[in-house]
Amino acid sequence: MNINTTILLTIIPNTTTWSLQHASVMIICNLICIGIGRYAIKIRGLGPEIPIVGLKEFGLPELLATTSLGHAVGAGAIIGLSSIGILT
Repeated sequence: MNINTTILLTIIPNTTTWSLQHASVMIICNLICIGIGRYAIKIRGLGPEIPIVGLKEFGLPELLATTSLGHAVGAGAIIGLSSIGILT
């Protein structure tokens, strides 16, 4: 290894491996964002619908938007919880 690779490896923080705890946090964050998006999105039902009972007029575009937000929130939650030692 050259000197640049060695310096780069010392700068990168230690990350935890994926576990059931991490998956649970990500699922919970996604469900929360879907729940918030269900009521927060003003104009719904413009794209193809998803045949799920109870999500009338909540189509594919809304699902993609809310799960995208859920993944961003989940990634932040996992990094935060890992850095303070709650997730191992």
